[in-house]
Amino acid sequence: MPQLLHIDSSADLTTSVSRALTGLFAETWRGLGDGYSVVRRDLHRDPLPHLPDAGLHYAERLRVDGETPDAEAEKLQAELIAEVAAADVVVIGAPMYNWSMPSTLEAWIDYIHVLGTTVPFDTSDRPFAGTPVVVVSSRGNTYAPGTPGESTDHTVPPLQQVLGVSLGMSVEVVTAEFTLADRLTPLAPLAGQAQGSRVAAEESVRALAVTLGSRS
Repeated sequence: MPQLLHIDSSADLTTSVSRALTGLFAETWRGLGDGYSVVRRDLHRDPLPHLPDAGLHYAERLRVDGETPDAEAEKLQAELIAEVAAADVVVIGAPMYNWSMPSTLEAWIDYIHVLGTTVPFDTSDRPFAGTPVVVVSSRGNTYAPGTPGESTDHTVPPLQQVLGVSLGMSVEVVTAEFTLADRLTPLAPLAGQAQGSRVAAEESVRALAVTLGSRS
């Protein structure tokens, strides 16, 4: 039974563009058939505690003296890793916050990126390798290649590095730009571009849900 892990991190629970797009992905996924299930993790409504012990960055066998994580923290980490391992596809809402990602999403990454468990170290094991992950990023302005803001996008590149390069997942990125055009007066002239970017993003998430779902 194909399973989607649907993750949101936006603090905006009413007008969030990233939430709308990940929701559209999940809706399209469910529409592929009765067997298509969705596991939801809302990192804003149910935030994870920040990593309480540096030992959680490492498999137990790699920890040094003094790194003795609490059993409940280890249990939570195991639960989060198991969610990703069980997913056929992952979709992540990653809005740009202050040129970076929400701290709630960073906390999730800290739990699942574990040297010697999900990332190779003394073994070549990479249990998430090849799992498709769709990163849906929204941003108030544009940070597209060739624009002045290109080098200040610290949302998508870190996720591509962690999820793709380190964890070995197959990363697809969908972006919706100029999302503040209807809120900030200086950006108002860009409303048309904002709408075009939103429509293109909606088409992309629908297409990806169908394509990835058909492979699951």
